[in-house]
Amino acid sequence: MAAKISLWEKSIFKSAIVNAFRKLSVRHQIRNPVIFTVYIGSLLTSGLFIHSIFLPSEVPCYFILIISLCLWFTVIFANFAEALAEGRGKAQALALRKVRHDILAKKLSSASKKSKIKLTLSGNLHKGDIVLIEAGDFIPSDGEVIEGVASVNESAITGESAPVIRESGGDRNSVTGGTQVISDWIIVRITANPGETFIDEMISLVEGASRQKTPNELALTILLAALTLVFLFVCASSLPYTIYGASITGGKIASITVLVALFVCLAPTTIGALLSAIGIAGMDRMIQANVIALSGKAIETAGDIDILILDKTGTITLGNRQATKLIPADGVAIQTLADAAQLASLADETPEGRSIVILVKEKYGLRGRDIQEMGATFLPFTAQTRISGANLPGRQIRKGAVQAIESYIETLGGKFPESIKKDIDTIARKGGTPLVVTEGATVLGIVHLKDIVKGGIRERFAELRRMGIKTIMVTGDNQLTAAAIAAEAGVDDFLADATPEDKLKLIRRYQAEGHLVAMTGDGTNDAPALAQADVAVAMNTGTQIAKEAGNLVDLDSNPTKILEVIQIGKQLLITRGALTTFSISNDIAKYFAIIPAAFASTYPVLNTLNIMKLASPQSAILSAVIFNAFIIIFLIPLALRGVKYHAVSAEQLLRINLFIYGLGGLIIPFIGIKLIDLILVGLQWI
Repeated sequence: MAAKISLWEKSIFKSAIVNAFRKLSVRHQIRNPVIFTVYIGSLLTSGLFIHSIFLPSEVPCYFILIISLCLWFTVIFANFAEALAEGRGKAQALALRKVRHDILAKKLSSASKKSKIKLTLSGNLHKGDIVLIEAGDFIPSDGEVIEGVASVNESAITGESAPVIRESGGDRNSVTGGTQVISDWIIVRITANPGETFIDEMISLVEGASRQKTPNELALTILLAALTLVFLFVCASSLPYTIYGASITGGKIASITVLVALFVCLAPTTIGALLSAIGIAGMDRMIQANVIALSGKAIETAGDIDILILDKTGTITLGNRQATKLIPADGVAIQTLADAAQLASLADETPEGRSIVILVKEKYGLRGRDIQEMGATFLPFTAQTRISGANLPGRQIRKGAVQAIESYIETLGGKFPESIKKDIDTIARKGGTPLVVTEGATVLGIVHLKDIVKGGIRERFAELRRMGIKTIMVTGDNQLTAAAIAAEAGVDDFLADATPEDKLKLIRRYQAEGHLVAMTGDGTNDAPALAQADVAVAMNTGTQIAKEAGNLVDLDSNPTKILEVIQIGKQLLITRGALTTFSISNDIAKYFAIIPAAFASTYPVLNTLNIMKLASPQSAILSAVIFNAFIIIFLIPLALRGVKYHAVSAEQLLRINLFIYGLGGLIIPFIGIKLIDLILVGLQWI
């Protein structure tokens, strides 16, 4: 879904050209106050050109024509930038539309596989309907698994080819319409009405149809509109001023065409033309990262956050504790412990139980076993007993949590060894989890389970620290375990024994202190904290409630992607700031070209300000207007790709921004306008 799309892909480029002309309607232009004034100027100069064909004019007919064409080009190039940004999103939407199609659904009369089935199209399903989905069936709409477990192919949404498990209960019960069940069966309760599914929402977002301007973008739009009104007033009041000046000096009155050109060059047209494209491109970059932004504000806010709260399990650690070591009791051979640990784990289908079987197989060579010949029966692990085991002739082997095994031994009249208790304390201090293995009332030893910290996570946190972002790990583990994991992962702080209420209080406390807080989560218990956080990244594999609470949804369900989200947010803010700096500096440089030229005929003394040594007033005005139009084209790739972000301090970033885009914005117009002036003179157009 999130395949990389070239900036200048032929189909998108052609479509953007067509749409640039379609956007010339008044209804569309009035949405952008700055470009709308250029649009009015284009209409005005076009009328003046037609007038000059039939009646005498103060300036040559060709001069008005070139000015008019340059103004139209300015408007069209602004439309083109926006259309090109939208085109990339529409290409993504086209891929999503292929996923969204009518599917024949097996609607059930009740939440039971044995209930009556009625075949219906997915478009007829509504929130609350219950459907059966079997191997090979496509999931007809968004929903939550209420019974069964199945392997689901979500590659159409996430781009990830490996299937995922979806099951009732827990945080892995959410399914997305358009994905396919590839094994087993599930019963799903539909959670979306027609046209309101996750894919429908994604299509709307990536097309930009529902993109709302963010607070920063609105503030900048208001500022640009205010500047435009100021320059509009200045240029409009210049006409009577030049009439009065001409009556005194005997010079010529500045024409309306020249004053329109003056206004367009003075107004912040460059950033005005690119502002919308920058915002759309920011959402597009998020989609390229396989993250759906449910609001543009979330992307911007991500660039400003300074507190990041992460759940430990599945985010900092791999999510499942792994067996890493066997510790035998005094007088017990390691091979005896390994044999018993494996037998007791064969009926334990938890990730921890499977990891014990793998550890014993790989480290101690215990592989094939003839269970029937051994005459073994197995006791499966349950959350209530917290014990699994095997019964063999004359043997009762058990493995489980410390307290559960201690109680089991006491019922048999045995005693828990003190040496084992010391080993258990040592494991707990290191952040591990001990499981005890026993045969009858005799403790054989301990299995050391450990949360495996994800590879490279420490480096990621170091990078966040360089960005000025504090990382906080929240976990339900005790203080000792939490401290050990936090130290290994390299987070700045941690909250142990955390409940959903504790997470919510933590976020509110930091927000009350003036911080912007981001959080990742996937469970129903994360929903209150996600709803409270300024930036909330919900996992696509998580519950529907978590996704509704978040303002960003990660289709890959990779909690560490928050780093990429933050970088995209910062890149959006930096790009907007850089191009605004360039635009303002650009306008300052154009003053030196066009103001002397515009009023030199009225006040000849202003020719001394012609520091560029431009050939004539007409050449100066034409050069400035042509440059003003074509600089937009050269800045479109930068607006869409974004200014590259580097993890440096705000002060250093400001210095870089002012040097490259501030100083560059001053120098480039001098070079560009002078070069255009030489070309116009060389072609004898002036």
